[in-house]
Amino acid sequence: MTEFTRLLAELRRPRLLIRAARIGLADYNRSRDLRRIVRNMETINPDHALSALMTAEAELEETRRAGAAHYSLARHIDVLIALLAESRLRAEQGST
Repeated sequence: MTEFTRLLAELRRPRLLIRAARIGLADYNRSRDLRRIVRNMETINPDHALSALMTAEAELEETRRAGAAHYSLARHIDVLIALLAESRLRAEQGST
């Protein structure tokens, strides 16, 4: 089990948030969505993307738990969608 796989397995978020992210996977377009979600990334290989996405998601989760007014549910779902999609891509590339 890789570090990313372990971290994803240990991720505990509200069911509705995860459910929305899983539904959004069907519309995920890596070339369109990843650059928008992970800003300032020139090269986007799955490992770098996963690292940036894990950091962004952790920050969003901290903001959500704090009840901060600037928390964005839509952004949190976007990041989770990308996180799930990139982890799948990494798994597929690792199995070939």
